[in-house]
Amino acid sequence: MAFDGCCPDCKLPGDDCPLIWGSCNHAFHLHCILKWVNSQTPQAHCPMCRREWQFKG
Repeated sequence: MAFDGCCPDCKLPGDDCPLIWGSCNHAFHLHCILKWVNSQTPQAHCPMCRREWQFKG
């Protein structure tokens, strides 16, 4: 989804769904990346570049 829109889990843009950056510098809606990370086993990877996913600190 476009970042100025909202993710599929939100009703309105900005509904507690901020952009989250990974250490690889790719950004995702919070709900979207959490679903992705939780569906990956044993280690999650970035959906864009396939590097090991780590939230940017």
